[in-house]
Amino acid sequence: MQVLSAVSALRAALGDRQGIVLVPTMGNLHDGHISLMQQARQHGQTVIASVFVNPLQFGPKEDFAAYPRTLEADQAKLEAAGVDFLFAPGVEDLYPEPQTYRVEVPEIQHWLEGETRPGHFVGAATVVLKLFNIVQPQAALFGKKDYQQLMILRNMARQFALPIRIIGGEIVRAPDGLALSSRNGYLTAAERAEAPRLHQELSQLADAVRRGERDFPRLEAATAAALDSHGWKTDYVSVRRQADLQPPGSDDPALVVLAASRLGKTRLIDNIEI
Repeated sequence: MQVLSAVSALRAALGDRQGIVLVPTMGNLHDGHISLMQQARQHGQTVIASVFVNPLQFGPKEDFAAYPRTLEADQAKLEAAGVDFLFAPGVEDLYPEPQTYRVEVPEIQHWLEGETRPGHFVGAATVVLKLFNIVQPQAALFGKKDYQQLMILRNMARQFALPIRIIGGEIVRAPDGLALSSRNGYLTAAERAEAPRLHQELSQLADAVRRGERDFPRLEAATAAALDSHGWKTDYVSVRRQADLQPPGSDDPALVVLAASRLGKTRLIDNIEI
């Protein structure tokens, strides 16, 4: 596996390779990331992972400085997974001058995650578009845990006519149902024991919808209340259409229930497609 940090060096190393698949990450890798790397091999001949903690997508009160940076361990995991190239730029490599040009994300950026993380999706879309221009992959993989981000990036690629397939990787969970996340490492032992409740409550909501219940506001409120009664501080529980994350009508067939809730100092997100 080649490890490169400079944009010019990566472009030179890739040369005229075809069938490039990119998996962008912010590092601190877990089995969910490695699953994406393994899936990537099914979609092309050359797999590139990027590790970059992107300052543009962190708000002023978020954990950019504290975000775990574990490049040595990440490199070992990626090599074991058979990744061909690791692109690990520094901030000065990816932003040699202030990034004043940014992707303008439509109204969806202000919903759900965007309500508590203003500017997050602009930063994420901008860095991903920049990575696409640098790597020029034929496909890119993103985890479904960040469901709203996946939709925004898929729509961005379509509207800009990028010749890139955006592929969503299924959520990888611990045996007790907790979605794997780099932020799980912030949980105390007691919080880690409580954390599976998020998936359990969303599963009950999803089951109710599958049984035909359609009073979504009541179901959402009940789920949030159940979490908060056990010490969580819930930002949202929401049933939306898979197609566009709009609130569903009574007969929309493909739905997704999404949630974000804080357990102690750790903010966890999860979703279940229905």
